[in-house]
Amino acid sequence: MTNQVITVERKKYAAGLFWQPVASGFVARNYARSLARSVGGKLNLYVDYRAMVGLGSRRMGHRRGMHSAAAEIMDSMTEYSSFLGVFQAGRMFYLVAVRNGIILQDRLFDLESAARAEYMRLVQIPDWAALFAPAAWGAPRAVERALDDVITGRAPTALRYISRFRVGLVQVALVSLFVLGMLYLFRAPIAQIMTPRPQISKINPELAAEYKRRIEEKNKELDEVFDIKKATPPEPLRMPYDYLPDAAARADICYRAIGFLMQPVPGWNQTSAECGEEYATANFRRGFGTLTDFYDVANTLMPGGFVTEESENALSVRARLPQVETHASRDERDASTIMRDVYSLFQATDSDVEIGVVADTVSNDVESATVDVVEIATSSKLTPPQFMKIFADFGGVYMTRCAWDATRRIWNYEVIIYAK
Repeated sequence: MTNQVITVERKKYAAGLFWQPVASGFVARNYARSLARSVGGKLNLYVDYRAMVGLGSRRMGHRRGMHSAAAEIMDSMTEYSSFLGVFQAGRMFYLVAVRNGIILQDRLFDLESAARAEYMRLVQIPDWAALFAPAAWGAPRAVERALDDVITGRAPTALRYISRFRVGLVQVALVSLFVLGMLYLFRAPIAQIMTPRPQISKINPELAAEYKRRIEEKNKELDEVFDIKKATPPEPLRMPYDYLPDAAARADICYRAIGFLMQPVPGWNQTSAECGEEYATANFRRGFGTLTDFYDVANTLMPGGFVTEESENALSVRARLPQVETHASRDERDASTIMRDVYSLFQATDSDVEIGVVADTVSNDVESATVDVVEIATSSKLTPPQFMKIFADFGGVYMTRCAWDATRRIWNYEVIIYAK
């Protein structure tokens, strides 16, 4: 692999970093660690810059404390949100491409021909705000800039280790050295303390046993007076992904429950219906009908439904959902991989979707654990049983809510996936 280090005015800068925007809900170091594992774990350094992380490696010549060349250039070109440039770096050529504030490519080439071929490929993308290339190339609209003009050394970015192991190792070594030094300085007082003192007299075993018995009796009396009970062991942690209903069965129940409540009632208009975790609810607004008309039909078509009068012109009907058998299920992928795969599924159908990651904390008042949860929200024309087939290849899937908008005639869905 080409050494990806640029020297400008005797200072070395890192090039060839693997850049990615930081996913929502992630700390930069944690996201860099997750990203490094997903690409094979060979990248052990990272830099945090403008909601992005760039991953590097010692195999490419990168070192802790080295600044990023791409970040330096972005800091000196704040007037451009998108630019493509090739800069001569000694006998090599450095290419950097920035699109809408995101670094797409950051690479050092040994051969001018390879750098020029990559530049010509990227320049085909429309709407670059600025282009930079060597004057000898004769590239249209491009101007030549010297590398030391765009790298100032002032950008607040420096490579750090993704893992804290190396830093922790140095700290342990320093603490150990300090302790050994203190033991050497105070070896005489310590030796005096550790020397056993002569016993002046021995305690009578019978008196000691009697004393111990009296203490135990007194403790029992105090326990009875103050009603002290021995602590019982806590219940084991109940992880949410250990008790998930089957995704297809829950979708079918929600679809049937909404259909049961959305009955045609003369003089009353259906507005919406929703399936939550325990109940399904349908909402109606009065047209020309009366409350008596509604109750007459509801008692016949919706037996067991609980009617709530929101006002004289609006009411809702609620029904409890039947229980679904649960089982343990959890996806084997991490949160960032699940997000990428879900985005790909919806991009294939050109559908809008909102995806985020939250950390769900589970506790039993003694110990606690956290699990990453991927949250998905979208709208679709598909019914719940059809929609949930999208997630057939995922584990740990739970549809928390689905709602039918009778006015727009569209379904709104909220789904979560428990990540590894």
